[in-house]
Amino acid sequence: MNHIIEVSNLNLGFNNKSGDFCHILKDVNLQVKPKDIIGLVGESGSGKSTLALALMGYTNDGCFIKSGAIHFDNKDIVQLPIEALSAIRGSQIALIPQNAGQALTPTMKVGPQIQEVLQFHSDIDKENYKSRVIELLNDVKLPDPEQIFSRYPHQLSGGQQQRVAIAMALAVKPELLILDEPTTGLDATTQVHILDLLKALIHKHNVAMVFVSHDFGAVSRLCNKVCVMYKGEIVEHGDIKKVLLEPEHSYTQALLKAVPVIGKNQKNTQPVTPQDEVEKETSISLTDLKISYHRNTLWQSITRQLEPEATVDNINLTLKKGETLALIGESGSGKSTILKTIAGLNKANGGEIIFNGKPLEILEKRSKKQKKQIQMIFQNPDASLNPKQTILQILSKPLQLYFNMNSAQCHERAKELLIQVHLNPDYLYRNPTMLSGGEKQRVAIARAFASEPELLLCDEITSALDVTVQATVLTLLKELQLKFNTSYIFIAHDLAIVESIADQIAILNNGRICEVGETKSVFANPTHPYTKTLLNSVLKPEINM
Repeated sequence: MNHIIEVSNLNLGFNNKSGDFCHILKDVNLQVKPKDIIGLVGESGSGKSTLALALMGYTNDGCFIKSGAIHFDNKDIVQLPIEALSAIRGSQIALIPQNAGQALTPTMKVGPQIQEVLQFHSDIDKENYKSRVIELLNDVKLPDPEQIFSRYPHQLSGGQQQRVAIAMALAVKPELLILDEPTTGLDATTQVHILDLLKALIHKHNVAMVFVSHDFGAVSRLCNKVCVMYKGEIVEHGDIKKVLLEPEHSYTQALLKAVPVIGKNQKNTQPVTPQDEVEKETSISLTDLKISYHRNTLWQSITRQLEPEATVDNINLTLKKGETLALIGESGSGKSTILKTIAGLNKANGGEIIFNGKPLEILEKRSKKQKKQIQMIFQNPDASLNPKQTILQILSKPLQLYFNMNSAQCHERAKELLIQVHLNPDYLYRNPTMLSGGEKQRVAIARAFASEPELLLCDEITSALDVTVQATVLTLLKELQLKFNTSYIFIAHDLAIVESIADQIAILNNGRICEVGETKSVFANPTHPYTKTLLNSVLKPEINM
C-alpha cells in the first residue's frame, strides 16, 4: 500500500564542542498510510516533537539530519529546497503546535489570522472568508465565534488559543495533519469533542494524522496505531489495542503503570484533631471577587451604557496554610483569570483578596516580601522563560533578588533546584530553546521554588509533562508542601491529578463557582450537573472493544 509519508533510517542530531555527533533521533523508521492515526508517546526529551517537526523539514537551531530519508508525495523532504518545502507546509502537511500562543500573532485578531491561511492556501472567494472562519470556530466548539473572530490571542484562555490553532490547521484540508500535544490546554469535555472532531475529519477527507501526546487516554480514543519513543528511538510500535493491552517493552509497561487514574491515587490526608483545626491558619481568602476585561469607551461612559457581565463574579474561597485548592472548569471559565488576579497581574473590579491577614493590591503596589511569598508558574513556559538567557541566569534572578546570593552561591543553589525537578545540572548552561516542552516547564517550576514561597499559583504546570515526570513533579510538590507548609492553588484539566494533590476543589462554569468542597467528597458525590459531566468525560487509556 502507498504511504502518505515514509521515514527511513532517520538520524538527526548535533555536533558537540568536540565535534562528535550526538543523536536526538536514531535510526527512526515510520510509515503513515491514508487514514492512519499514529500516536507518538514517550517522556519529555524522547524526540517526539523533533520527529514531528522533521516530517515537515524543520530542525532546531544547530541540529541537522545526518542520514536517512523522509518521502512525501514521491519527494524526499530532506533534499527539497526551501521553496518546495514552503509549498508543502500549511497546504499538504499542516502542523498544530504544542504552544498555540506562539503560533498566533499577538498583534493580529483571530479572524484575520485564519483568513490569511485561506488566502494563501485555498481557492475560496474572498467574500466567503469570514463565513468559513466562523464555521471553523464553530467546529472546534469555541463560544460565540463572532466575538472570538474579533479578539486578540491574549484575550483568550490557553485552551481557546489551542482551539484557534486547530481551526487554522483544518482550514485547507491537508493530506497529513501533525498534532504536537494539541489537547494539552483543553478541559475534559472539550478534549473529547476535539478528538472526535479530528477522528471524523479523517474519515470524511481521507486525512492521515501523526498525534504527539503524553495523554494515553487521548491516544487510545483517537489513534489506531502507536509508536513509543525513548531516548530518540522507537522502542515499540503497533496496533493501539495490542500495545496498550499487551505491552512488550519494559519502558512501555512503566509508562502505562504511571498513568494517573481517578480513584487510584487519592491524596493521603492525616486525621485532623480539633486542636489541629484551631491552629491551622488561613493563607488566603477571596470574598465576592469580581473581575472583568471589559473597558468602557468614552462614548459608552458618556451614554452610561450597561456593562456586559463580568468575566468572573461572586468568587468566595478560603485556603488554609499547607493545603491545596484546585480550580476546575472548561477553557475560558475564569480559572487563569483568578490566578492572575491573585498574582497581581489583573486588577479586581470588586471584592477583596486577603493574604496573611492583609489585603492584596495589584503587583506594583505590593511589598518585596509579598512578591517573594506569592509565586506563579504559568501554563506556557515558552512565554515565561527568556530564550536568550541560560538556565543558570534564569534561576539566579530570584536568588539574587530575594536572598542577595553571590555568583558562586547562585550556581550551587541552581544545581540543587534542577536536581529537585529531576534535570541534569549540565542544563544550567543551556538556553530554553534547547529544551523540550516538558523540560522547560520543569525549569519554570524550579524558578518558582527558588524564592521559597508561602503560596504557589500553579496554572496547568503538569500539562506538558509525560506521565512519569508528572508523578515525579507531583511528589515533589507534596514534599515541598510538607517541608515549607506551602499552600497551592492548582489549575489542571486532568482530574486524576487533581484528586492526587488537592485537599479541596472548586468547580467553575462561565466564571461562577457551581460547586466547592473537599476533593474526596466532590469526586465521590458530585451534586451539580456540570461537575457530573466533567467527571464522566475523563479519558482513560482503554480500548473500546
